[in-house]
Amino acid sequence: MKSNTLTIIKKEFARFFGDRQLLFTAVIMPGLLIYIIYSFMGTGIESMINDGAEDAVTLRVENMPQSLATPLFSMDSNVIVTNQAIIADDITALEDKERNDVLVRFPLGFDSLLTAYDPTEGMSAPNVEIYYNSTNNAATRVYAELTGLLTAFEDGISNRFDINRADSEEVRFDQASDESIGAMVWSKILPMLIMMLLFSGVMAIAPSAIAGEKERGTIATLLVTPMRRNELALGKIVSLSCIALLSGISSFIGIALSLPNMVPDAGELSFHYTTSDYLVLLIIIFATVLIMASAVSLLSALAKDVKNAGTMITPFMLIIMVAGLLPMFQNGASENLIVYLIPFYNSMEVMVSVFLHEMQWTPVFITLGANVLYTAIAIWGLTRMFNSEKVMFSK
Repeated sequence: MKSNTLTIIKKEFARFFGDRQLLFTAVIMPGLLIYIIYSFMGTGIESMINDGAEDAVTLRVENMPQSLATPLFSMDSNVIVTNQAIIADDITALEDKERNDVLVRFPLGFDSLLTAYDPTEGMSAPNVEIYYNSTNNAATRVYAELTGLLTAFEDGISNRFDINRADSEEVRFDQASDESIGAMVWSKILPMLIMMLLFSGVMAIAPSAIAGEKERGTIATLLVTPMRRNELALGKIVSLSCIALLSGISSFIGIALSLPNMVPDAGELSFHYTTSDYLVLLIIIFATVLIMASAVSLLSALAKDVKNAGTMITPFMLIIMVAGLLPMFQNGASENLIVYLIPFYNSMEVMVSVFLHEMQWTPVFITLGANVLYTAIAIWGLTRMFNSEKVMFSK
């Protein structure tokens, strides 16, 4: 009995360790996936934190109190502190996200008001007003540093003043428009959802279209028909892309309709885009699906059956996951044109620029050209595989 058990153990070990693909998928890939994903997330978080850290910000203070003059002038070296009056136009100008300004308005005689404040007599606490634009990374950084400084000072004097107390519904301290805030939210959420939905659509149909035909033996019938192998490869990729695109569009519509329930206050966020924005988005999505279908088709052609194709495609999912996560840890599309040559990542960057209302045509054309080129290379590779009996009829 003992020898029989050892025989089974040796047999299973030989099968497992003799299959390099299974060994990689079950043992090596989980740790590799975690390492790569967490490394990219760490790099992205660091980049997000440091974005705008080197930009100079003007901190304009009205009625600067003597008690806070020293700590205010001792803020970050990139903060230029000025003591001057603030008018309504200065606050309105902050709607421009490119202005690296933060405005602080102290009540006149702030130090005296702190001394005289007595909550038992029904007095209103002195209110410090801070105006900024939350879509400006440099201004947001200074706003956070400033509120931290004031909160620490407030705690040291037993909470004798308020920070950004809104005495009416019309008062807005964050001057970012609803459109800008909505664009920032959508640029971090929607590209990832779109990419994952497209990949799900490709995964649902592509393996069975090639690896499934190999498994059923019907691929031989196609290969003996009077057609060129490149025509067969092109037909497979284009048809799979179109079907996957329909699946992705259907899922995207479902997400758009469910956003008010899925994301808090999503119904209040602006979602205003032009016809050209939607057109560019649709073209980029289709070009992205072409590459996805091409890559999955190549892997499916190498696989012995549908199950084996699923195992081979799993590492490819890593690329899609990383590309989908990156926009969540960056503040805006990249200005480096080289990144628009990177498959999948280039599509994500264009989507981010569209949702941020910052689309430029040069990155769009580079992305489309690169994606079409990569698809052509994949078609050539798939054609070579269709011409190889060793690949098509491997068992």
